Amino acid sequence: MEKVTVDAVESRPNPMNVHDVRLPLSRALDAEHVAVVEYELAPGDQFAGGMHAHHDQEEIFYVLEGTATFEVGVDREEVTVEAGELVRFPPGEFQSGHNHSEADVRALAIGAPGARHDWSALESLAPCADCGEETRHDVHPPNDEGVMQLVCTECGAEMF
Repeated sequence: MEKVTVDAVESRPNPMNVHDVRLPLSRALDAEHVAVVEYELAPGDQFAGGMHAHHDQEEIFYVLEGTATFEVGVDREEVTVEAGELVRFPPGEFQSGHNHSEADVRALAIGAPGARHDWSALESLAPCADCGEETRHDVHPPNDEGVMQLVCTECGAEMF
């Protein structure tokens, strides 16, 4: 059995600087089969660094305070999730979550199976300078400077 106090968990923000507070709760508990992260998003912040899909993991977001807006699928349907509501993304579904409101958002993200990213199963939608349009990109883990690398699956162009 492991027990921690949330206030004792060190914030580990996304390396893309899209938010200030990200508490990896499951990591603090040494969990192996589920990821639980608490986010505090100021107005304009995001949960992650853009439209992405986890091909090996489903994700649930439980909004504790405020209102979060998610873009879902390649057509980017908008879904608003209020405090006390949850949203689920199956493996492979593209999604991106934001705080478009004027108030802070606090939410839990729960992913299973697995407590850590399998970087080979993570995919991003991003503009490719070489292709001239939004394409699918493989996502590589952050380097020593904390920067993630995206590689266009169409042409192989690298983006940092």
